[in-house]
Amino acid sequence: MIKNRTIALIAASGFALASCQSSPKSAPVPSGKSPALLAMEQVAISAHKCWIASKDPAFKQYQMANELNSFSGQPRFLLVPAKHYGGKPLLVVQAQGNSSHVDVFGPLMNDPLGARISSDVARWQAGNPACAATA
Repeated sequence: MIKNRTIALIAASGFALASCQSSPKSAPVPSGKSPALLAMEQVAISAHKCWIASKDPAFKQYQMANELNSFSGQPRFLLVPAKHYGGKPLLVVQAQGNSSHVDVFGPLMNDPLGARISSDVARWQAGNPACAATA
């Protein structure tokens, strides 16, 4: 009888010890961010660095209005006239919900700058943070 209790106690101790084991350190920690937000963060950081902070002459007359913390599920940023921050957006770059697809639209897309904007955003969305396409 004591032998059975000892075996049961050892087995219970083993189960208790196993439940205390930590998970493997290589397991990814979920960020809690939606795919749309993750994609937009990547694009917005590169856009700010390459277009605004670098003082790129093509974007000198614009400033960036970040709206990445949108509760609508549509993280985005806008390019607005530099001298009229509250003005009508000239460019909208956004993603929605559980998609990492980034949409780009607005009057600047019909401008000669539109082709560059499209290629820059596509490159950044693909994970390449470079400011210019390489040949």
